[in-house]
Amino acid sequence: MNGIAKPRHVGVIGAGIVGICTALYLQRDGHRVTVIDRGPPGEGTSKGNAAIIAGASCEPVAMPGILWRVPGMLLDPLGPLAIRWSYLPKLAPWLLKFVAASAPARVENASVALWALSQQSVPAFKTLMREAGLLDMLREEGWLSIYRSDKSFASAQHELELSRRRGVKMEILGQHELRQMEPTLAPDFKHGVLYPEHAQTVNNFRLVQELAQHFVRNGGRILQEEVRGFEMGPQGPTHIATAAGKHAIDAVVLAAGAWSKRLTQMLGHRVPLDTERGYHVMLPNPAVTPRRPIHIADYGFVATPLEHGLRFAGTVELGGLDLPPNYDRARVLLERGRTVFPGLQEQGKTEWMGFRPSVPDSVPVISGGDHANCFFAYGHGHLGLTYGAITGRLIADLVAGRASGLDMTPYRVDRRW
Repeated sequence: MNGIAKPRHVGVIGAGIVGICTALYLQRDGHRVTVIDRGPPGEGTSKGNAAIIAGASCEPVAMPGILWRVPGMLLDPLGPLAIRWSYLPKLAPWLLKFVAASAPARVENASVALWALSQQSVPAFKTLMREAGLLDMLREEGWLSIYRSDKSFASAQHELELSRRRGVKMEILGQHELRQMEPTLAPDFKHGVLYPEHAQTVNNFRLVQELAQHFVRNGGRILQEEVRGFEMGPQGPTHIATAAGKHAIDAVVLAAGAWSKRLTQMLGHRVPLDTERGYHVMLPNPAVTPRRPIHIADYGFVATPLEHGLRFAGTVELGGLDLPPNYDRARVLLERGRTVFPGLQEQGKTEWMGFRPSVPDSVPVISGGDHANCFFAYGHGHLGLTYGAITGRLIADLVAGRASGLDMTPYRVDRRW
């Protein structure tokens, strides 16, 4: 336990991977912590992600040239990056900031900020998993990106160069080497890149649940209530107001994912937060299982081997929180998965959709606020699991007034958007 001068009662809003990891790191500092969420731990976006802890990630979603892809996003509702037409009027202000974030200088700065988090993502998880007796849920076999054609590999060179500038470790593989490394793949993939610093968990949903149970065993409290607002005092919020009543707190951490925007406004800040709607297909008995997570670059999705089957997850749909799911996107994942893994078995398959909390520049909000007792931890996009534990550690540092070893400026809630 890391001692602090004055333990406080901290309310953490959100019981996904970010909220639970934050609660655990605060608990390690001696704080009394209450987690509040309308659902059980991990039941939101943390339930169905790709299970990747991307220890070598540095690429924002908005890359140079993204503006010229916007028409295609609108015209192809099943593409790797798509926009729902009916949501476009609401999305427009966010989309303008998203395009602005693709300027080369801003991409470079964002990549530095993302890389700083990624480098510490696996060690931060190991700390929590070791204490909870969960290290057997971590695999460190790396991640493989594969390319079907010379053209698709050539189109990835800009991203690869960005990764090289950050110092990302990678190994370029040819067709024969791919076949040796992953014999389950279709033989026509011509290029691959192995990222050895990436890791995964064998079950992302169980990981959140197990960490939440560890938090409770150590004296933490989890309330299943819908947060509606705050009761404010001269120095900031004194109570978290829920549908069930009011809960006195000394400090609050907002880690409510895609539902954080309105609560952030109540705490005095405006953040351009929207959602990447992510889909997955789960195959409980796939008959073929890759040795490690595989990113199929041509189609923009990931195949992850889990303890309970094979998951195809990924792609981005910008469509907000209220529109119904378009499960044709999940079916496209399966169709393309068949072309990647010959002999795939689909019996018992399930489909899922979740909301990834996304800001235009892909750099999450990990920050204090105008009130000394308010902290913000959201906006992780499709890297919520990756950055869950390191976010928790950094928020604990902020609450303690302790140097984190990172320049926290890029993650500020009040930065230029």
